[in-house]
Amino acid sequence: MTRTAILLSTVVALAACQTAPAVSPLAEPGNPALQASRTAGVAPVLATADAVDPHSYARPLEARVTNVALDLAVDFAAKRLAGTATLDIDRRPDARVIVLDRKGYEVESVTDGAGRPLAYSLGAADEELGTRFQIELGPDTRRLVIRYRSAPNASALQWLTPAQTAGKQQPFLFSQGQSIENRSWIPTQDSPGIRQTWSARISVPSPLTAVMSAPGGGEDGDIGGPKDKARTFAFSMPHPVAPYLIAIAVGDLKFQSLGPRTGVWAEPVTLPAATRELEDTEKMVMAAEQLFGPYRWGRYDMIVLPPSFPFGGMENPTLTFLTPTFIAGDKSLTSLIAHELAHSWSGNLATNATWADFWLNEGTTTYAERRIVEAIYGPEVARQQVALGIGALGKAVEENGGATGADTRLAVDLRGRHPDAGLTDIAYEKGAAFLRMIEANVGRERFDDYLRGWFARHSFQPVTSALFLADLRQHLIRGDRALEQKLQLERWVYQPGVPANSVPADPQAFAEVDRAAVAAGRGALPTAEWAQWTTDERLRFLQRLPRKQGRAALTRLDQALGLNQTGNMEVKFAWLELAVANRYDPAVPALEQFLTSQGRGKFVRPLIRTLAADTSWGRPIAARVYRRARPLYHPIVTRNLDELKL
Repeated sequence: MTRTAILLSTVVALAACQTAPAVSPLAEPGNPALQASRTAGVAPVLATADAVDPHSYARPLEARVTNVALDLAVDFAAKRLAGTATLDIDRRPDARVIVLDRKGYEVESVTDGAGRPLAYSLGAADEELGTRFQIELGPDTRRLVIRYRSAPNASALQWLTPAQTAGKQQPFLFSQGQSIENRSWIPTQDSPGIRQTWSARISVPSPLTAVMSAPGGGEDGDIGGPKDKARTFAFSMPHPVAPYLIAIAVGDLKFQSLGPRTGVWAEPVTLPAATRELEDTEKMVMAAEQLFGPYRWGRYDMIVLPPSFPFGGMENPTLTFLTPTFIAGDKSLTSLIAHELAHSWSGNLATNATWADFWLNEGTTTYAERRIVEAIYGPEVARQQVALGIGALGKAVEENGGATGADTRLAVDLRGRHPDAGLTDIAYEKGAAFLRMIEANVGRERFDDYLRGWFARHSFQPVTSALFLADLRQHLIRGDRALEQKLQLERWVYQPGVPANSVPADPQAFAEVDRAAVAAGRGALPTAEWAQWTTDERLRFLQRLPRKQGRAALTRLDQALGLNQTGNMEVKFAWLELAVANRYDPAVPALEQFLTSQGRGKFVRPLIRTLAADTSWGRPIAARVYRRARPLYHPIVTRNLDELKL
C-alpha cells in the first residue's frame, strides 16, 4: 500500500495479454485473444481528499465495483441496448448499500448472485450528473445482476441511419464514454478513479459486426452465419480500466492487418484509404515502447468511424476510435495516431483519479506524442508541432481568463461544472510544456528513465497531481533543493498562467513561413512555397495572417492557394475560421459542406458559435446549417450547441 492509496482488497499482479496474431481479432472460437491468461486484480482507490470525484455519486471506500459483465442485445429500431449487467463488488463488512451512477437507463430489476431481489432507489435527477442509483446489500452480497435497457437518447451512444454512414448500406452504432457519458448505458460507478475489469456478450443483427475496446471474437459459429440470424460477439478486458474506456461500435465493418499486433477496422468503402494512412502504426508502437516501456495491452488496433464521431480520436484500450477527418492522403495528420497510442501509457495505464487532474492524461500524452513523432518523422517536424502547441497554449490562456485566470491552472477546480469544462488546451499544452520544462532541466535521458518508472510504478492505477509531484520528488529530484527551486512544480500545477521558466518555441521552426505570412499581409502570396509546405507549415501560415482581412485580400488568398477546395480538414478549418471572422461570402458553400459532412467537435463548435454570435450575417447561416446537420452530430456536440437556440 502506498502512502496515498487504500486497497479494499489485496492488489494482485496483472498478467499481460498475449500478443494476438496479425489477423482479424474477431476470429472463430479459439482466438488466442480469448484464451489469453488473466489474473483478477483489484485496482487501488485513492483515499486522499483530492481523489474524491465530485462528478460521481459513488462511495467507493464503502463499496466499489471491481468487474462488469455485460450481456446486451443491440436494437437499431428502438435505439436501445438491453440485457443485463452483472457487477462484482468489493465492500467493507459494515457497508449496507452500494451507490452507482445512472443517466437515463431504465432499470427493470436488481438481484444478487443467487437471484434474490435487492431493493434499490433512484435519486433526484441532475441534468449533467444523472441520478444516484442506490442498491441495498445483504450481509453477504458480492454480486449484483441488473436487468436494464438504455434510453433512445443515451448521451454516450449515437445511432446512425445507413445514409449517415460512409458506405450508405447499413446502420451504425458507436459510443463515446469520456468523460461521464458511459453512465447513460452501463450501470456502474462511472468515475475514472474506480478502475474495473469487464467483459461483454453482444448480440447484433446480421450481417453487422460488433467491436469493443477489449480482446474479443465471435461465438457459436455466428460469424458468416445466415443473414436473418443475430450474430453474437464476446469480449474480455483482463486489466482494470477506468469506466469511460469501455466502448462499442457496431456496423458494416472489415479488418485489415497493419503488422504483427496492429490493424484497422473501417467500413469497406473507407478501409483502403485508412490502411494507407495508417501504415506507420506498427513503427509508432515500437518507437513508443523504446521511450515509455512495454506496451501492456496485447494488440493495438484502430477503428475509423463514420464522420459523426465527435473527437479526433479516443484512446479506448486495444481499439482506438478515430475520425475519418484525419485521412489526408499524405499521412500529414497521423500525429493523431501518435497521440492516441501514447495514451496507452498516459491515461490508460496511469489515469487521472478525477477530471480536475485531466492534464495528467492529456498533457503527458501531448508531450509523448511529439516524442513519438520525432522518432518516426524527425526532429524538425517535432519542433514545428511543439511551436504550434505553444501558440495554441497562448490562445487558450487568453480564452480562459488570461495569466491570472483560475482555469489556466493544471489542477483545475471543476466542482459544480461538467467535467468537459476542463477539456481545453490548458490541459494538453500547458501540461506538455510542464514536462518539456522538466526535461530541459534534468536532461532527456534522465527524464526518459523517470517516465518509464512512473508508468511502471502506477500501471493500472489512478493518480492525482499531488501523487505525481510526490513521485517526482522521490524518484527524480531526490532532495536536490536547487533543482526543486528551478522547476517550480507547485507554480506550474496549482497557479494560473504559464511560469517564466517555460521552454520557448524554436525561433527557426517556422522562420520561412512566418516571413511569408508577413509578406502576405502586404499582398505577396507564397503560391510556389505553399505547394511545397507541409500541413503544419500551412497551418502556421494561416494562423499568422492578420485576423482582419478584406474581401479582395481573401479572394486573392483563396484563388492562389485553393483554400475552399482543399481536402485537408485541418487546413480547411483554419481557412474557414478566417473566412467566417471576416464574413467572406464566397466561402459559405465550402463552410456548409464542411459542417454538414462531419461532426468533429473541434471543428464544428467554434465555427457554429462564431456564426451564431454574428446576428446579422452569421446567425442565419448557423441556423440553416445546424437544422440540417444536427442529426449527424453526436449528443456530446449537440449538448454544447443546443444552448445557442438556433
